[in-house]
Amino acid sequence: MKRRRRYELKHEALASPRTFALRLARSSAWGIALIAASLAIGMAGYHALEHLSWLDAFVNAAMLLSGMGPLAAPQTDAGKLFAGIYALYSGFAVLAGAAVVFAPVIHRALHRFHMDDSGGG
Repeated sequence: MKRRRRYELKHEALASPRTFALRLARSSAWGIALIAASLAIGMAGYHALEHLSWLDAFVNAAMLLSGMGPLAAPQTDAGKLFAGIYALYSGFAVLAGAAVVFAPVIHRALHRFHMDDSGGG
């Protein structure tokens, strides 16, 4: 079975605007899914371990995920451990989400810069 390449090679022309838009939409959907899953993990942890309401769990998880820090200080040892691990994870999740979303833009810019003269575009 032939594997479809995700991006064009150096000697190939730039992808069409439609292809680029679809690529960007797909990457954005994956990035949003990563952040949404991360938010759900945080909400579940705060709700289960700190017995916060779903709304308070959402606020705490969103604040940690955005780098602002939690609103409610954890009260239990399990909650403190979860908050610390979730804070470390959140930093990586946001960076990974941004990388996934912007990968097509960065690839297009680098491809345009490094494209062979004979490749067109």
